[in-house]
Amino acid sequence: MGASRQAGAGTLAAYGLLGLPLAALGLPLVVYLPPFYAEMPALSTGLVGGLLLAARLVDVVSDPLIGWLSDRTGSRHGRRRPWIALGTPVLMAAAWFLFVPGGDAGAGAAYLLGWSVAAYLGWTLIYLPYTTLGAELSADYDRRSRITAVREGFFVLGTMVAIMLPAAVQRGTGEAADGLAAIAVFLLVSLPVAALWLLWRVPEPRHPPRRGGDWRRGLALLAGNGPFRRLLAAYLFNGAANGLPAALFLFFVIHVLGGDRVAGGIFLAIYFLSAVAGLPLWLRLGRDWAKHRLWCASMIWAALVFAFAPFLGEGDYLAYGLICVLAGTCLGIDQAIPASIQADVVDEDTAAGGEGRAGLYFGLWGMATKLAFALAVGVAYPVLEVAGFEAGADNDPAALWTLALLYGGLPVVVKLGVVALMWRFPLDRARHAELQRRIGRN
Repeated sequence: MGASRQAGAGTLAAYGLLGLPLAALGLPLVVYLPPFYAEMPALSTGLVGGLLLAARLVDVVSDPLIGWLSDRTGSRHGRRRPWIALGTPVLMAAAWFLFVPGGDAGAGAAYLLGWSVAAYLGWTLIYLPYTTLGAELSADYDRRSRITAVREGFFVLGTMVAIMLPAAVQRGTGEAADGLAAIAVFLLVSLPVAALWLLWRVPEPRHPPRRGGDWRRGLALLAGNGPFRRLLAAYLFNGAANGLPAALFLFFVIHVLGGDRVAGGIFLAIYFLSAVAGLPLWLRLGRDWAKHRLWCASMIWAALVFAFAPFLGEGDYLAYGLICVLAGTCLGIDQAIPASIQADVVDEDTAAGGEGRAGLYFGLWGMATKLAFALAVGVAYPVLEVAGFEAGADNDPAALWTLALLYGGLPVVVKLGVVALMWRFPLDRARHAELQRRIGRN
């Protein structure tokens, strides 16, 4: 049934650990870097949003391409692991130059765009085969959720490192640039160690690489996969709902609550500590539920809690901390369960005759997720600029209210729309068992 059914905790840990350095890069790219670059003399809030949107659009194209290529990779080391080995040095170099721009005048538009594109490419070369490998480690409905939960648990831990490390360094030096440099150093040390451990300890299930095939039939199978289309749309909208508050977090803490970057680090630590505690609780709560209903329940909870955020004002630290605790509990499940559903949706394609195309499917889902985050930054930042908002300056009530609505109001509406889309998702436990019988795994 797949390597992970027999694998012990050590193998799962070796698989999940790579999520730690990847997460240490993921959050700063969305939360810390845009405000950092927006304060540079040669850049502005709107320009930074547009440049990061352009970089993400380039990255969007790379996802299905790399997924398609990894499905066709022929190597004695497997289909997915060679791509992880290739992406590691690319991401290390790009992260260093992106987080440590150097120079008294800071970076310009070309610098930010070029190294953002390189960082996103390195990320995709690693992350896409990495998540696809996780889906291929087991065909079991519940086992897949445990695999993704281990991975997302390490992602949460890595995110906490990305929060606490720069906050601690900045508190000592007073410079935001020093905090970002600390993340870069951490990534340069931890990423090669985690990648090498995965390549050594995690056996890749044997699948022959895809060679050629009727592409017209392949496209027809793709277009006819109803669960895939629905999940792809849910991924796109949920990614946008998650991307808005992530991209605007520091602005909200500083300009609405009246805090600073150190306070932002504390709130993020509270949020992700709650995610660590909440993941096993949600898994236990929904152990007999269909995956899509568990995901919907977590989104409803997050929407109900986060709906209070736009009404906060200066000094409302206790109320915001409570929101971070309550909303943070469902973060892990919001990441782990959709990733597990992805693997089940690929089985629909396999049962219909599309064997061996997991990389392409994960590439398309990655494309949707990245496009959502790109739109979140590319839309929110220009809207803020039109409303008169300026990073590092005093802003009028209209600009702050626009910020609050983009941060806490719009994501709630979008998440409730995703719940409506996924509530009657057709691929449940019974349908999955039927697919396994058709594929010949049961």
